[in-house]
Amino acid sequence: MHFVRLSVRLLTTAAIVVSLNATAQAQPAPSGPPAVGVIKTTTRPITETSEFLGRIEATNRVNVVARVTAFIEKRVFIEGAEVKTGDRLYQLERGPFEADLATKQAQVAQTQATLENAKLTTERARTLLGGPAGMQSTYDAAISNQRSLEAQVLAAQAQVKFSQINLDYTEIHSPIDGMIGRTAVTDGNVVSPSSGVLTTIVSQDPMYVTFPVPVRQALDLRERYATKGGFNAVVIKVRLPNGRTFGQAGKLNFANNTIAQSTDTLTVRGVIPNPTVHDPSTTGPVRELTDGEFVTVMLEGVQPVEVLAIPRAAVLSDQQGDYVFTVGADNKAEQRRIQLGQSTSTIAAVINGLKLGEKVIAEGLQRVRPGQPVAPGPASALVESSMKAAAGEDRTQTDSGNVRPAGKTP
Repeated sequence: MHFVRLSVRLLTTAAIVVSLNATAQAQPAPSGPPAVGVIKTTTRPITETSEFLGRIEATNRVNVVARVTAFIEKRVFIEGAEVKTGDRLYQLERGPFEADLATKQAQVAQTQATLENAKLTTERARTLLGGPAGMQSTYDAAISNQRSLEAQVLAAQAQVKFSQINLDYTEIHSPIDGMIGRTAVTDGNVVSPSSGVLTTIVSQDPMYVTFPVPVRQALDLRERYATKGGFNAVVIKVRLPNGRTFGQAGKLNFANNTIAQSTDTLTVRGVIPNPTVHDPSTTGPVRELTDGEFVTVMLEGVQPVEVLAIPRAAVLSDQQGDYVFTVGADNKAEQRRIQLGQSTSTIAAVINGLKLGEKVIAEGLQRVRPGQPVAPGPASALVESSMKAAAGEDRTQTDSGNVRPAGKTP
């Protein structure tokens, strides 16, 4: 019996030892520091860009109205088409105005005939002054009558001119080049100066783009560009509502002299070309900018600036702001708070927190913790190529701050 108990104990002990050995073999050996891709901070040229919301406005806008009261005989223009200065738009009834002009011209002829007779009378009275039958009073009366008739001729000629002007108003012409809208009054209706707007014409090329700038940002822009040429130091680019960037660049030409108290913003305006382009979906050329269109305005510096640059993917963010991980001489990861300046979607410009030549972790961030040893190596070719790309080709990050850094908080 004692032998059986001893055998059981020995078997149990052997099973425990085998189990412990198996467990020890199943556990993996401790791993080394995580591998990370690092890149040195360097200086890169970058185009400074600020984004604002704005609207397109026509440089010229004319509300066409009638200058005389008459029936519309014919509308000559095509609604929605472009017209030139002097093009006829409406033809009003001419008959009554032609008759009025003829009457006024007859009055001029009649008054001129009377004046010619008065001149003869005056000359005769002047001749008789040298003889016994001549009287000074007769001559004076003749002179007075002649001058009165001369004034009547001038008045009659002015009436002819006025009637001619009214007759000319029966043809309504375009005062500017531009696109004409729909007509408010159709053929056969009576129009007058009190009828209101018949149609509207807006100029097409160039166009204004107006946008409000917060006062604080306006002061920053003034300090940034005042010594570099002011308005000439920036260009305007426009992003259309469909997300495509308009192909023409504009220039600033106006900043308002007062601040809007309701919004604490300064209204700024630029002018941008709006040439015709060929659109296969239409029968003819079209213009891409339309009066009243809502657009995104990108204010870009003409000359690129040198900034301390790191890959955008290396920047992480939390509630305290932006930060990166750097690698020191002991190959330990160090969390470094930074302040970003003008950046793009691929390059982050660092104002504060880093020095030139420091090693920043750009890859493998998900495995990095502050103070943890890491195994640094060169960043991949993708990161290197993004740093070497021209900074001006990608401007999605601007002063508006609408785009967050590409990295995520680990």
